[in-house]
Amino acid sequence: MLLDTFGRRAVDLRVSLTDRCNLRCTYCMPEQGLQWLAKPELLTDEEIVRLVTVAVRDLGVQEVRFTGGEPLLRPGLVGIVQACADLDPRPELSLTTNGIGLARTAAALRTAGLDRVNVSLDTLDPDTFHTLTRRRRHHDVLDGLAAAEAAGLTPVKLNAVLMRGVNEDEAPALLAWCLERGYELRFIEQMPLDAQHGWDRSSMITAEEILERLSARFDLTPEPSATRGAAPAERWLVDGGPARVGVIASVTRPFCRACDRTRLTADGQVRNCLFATGETDLRTALRSGADDAELAALWRTAMWGKKAGAGIDAPDFHQPDRPMSAIGG
Repeated sequence: MLLDTFGRRAVDLRVSLTDRCNLRCTYCMPEQGLQWLAKPELLTDEEIVRLVTVAVRDLGVQEVRFTGGEPLLRPGLVGIVQACADLDPRPELSLTTNGIGLARTAAALRTAGLDRVNVSLDTLDPDTFHTLTRRRRHHDVLDGLAAAEAAGLTPVKLNAVLMRGVNEDEAPALLAWCLERGYELRFIEQMPLDAQHGWDRSSMITAEEILERLSARFDLTPEPSATRGAAPAERWLVDGGPARVGVIASVTRPFCRACDRTRLTADGQVRNCLFATGETDLRTALRSGADDAELAALWRTAMWGKKAGAGIDAPDFHQPDRPMSAIGG
């Protein structure tokens, strides 16, 4: 198993397939983009499948989520999903995406074995979408959501980040829109993971603000805390249920004590925390001939050293050098 010194067990693996993205969200990267990883630095499809196999078969991982950058930009994505779906034991497989390209890939991904998707959508307004992402692709995201629903990648979940002065007033409208379509919405506090290192706590829309705005239109009843488990989202029943809305308060109410995640970057580095400042290199070991037992041992050592918490509120907190697009969501 992947244990740390605080008794937490990592059963949820986030696998970044690429650091590239076809949007330029203001809270993630500059308008001109970033210097992407060179192809030789990236894990091959076969290397990704081998490391996921080690994680599932030898280390007790039960859930695998493919992330980016934008994972739909990975040419071998469908084959990777198929290979991971064929593992025994079979892990739960999901994908976090901006939704662009999902309309043409949703059916193939479902056939390959993908269970569900999380789609990022911060606004219902095409012009606001352009302001936030610097791209006019709002209609492509909506088409992708519909395709995911039609393909059976359910429940379709939406992730939304509210930005002060941009889309902060859209929380109730976003929730109403999702309720009409049967999507499950989760709001995420903006985190200090932007490439520009320009995050400012004072400008962040907090979980309390989000709930205050939602409560002006909907009756929210907290789900029992026992049902949350290691999930990062605190969830509320909307107007008595069964529909729910979640809020991930990564900054104001960290959930580190129940964290069950381990992360693999697109270039083969294990990260034991989203905000870790160090990594463990599996790619070099893999390409140097390490067997599966040696890879598993390296992974266990990496997780054993996990800190008690991300430390966002600590005076000596240091934002990771890698942005979210290079770490994986």
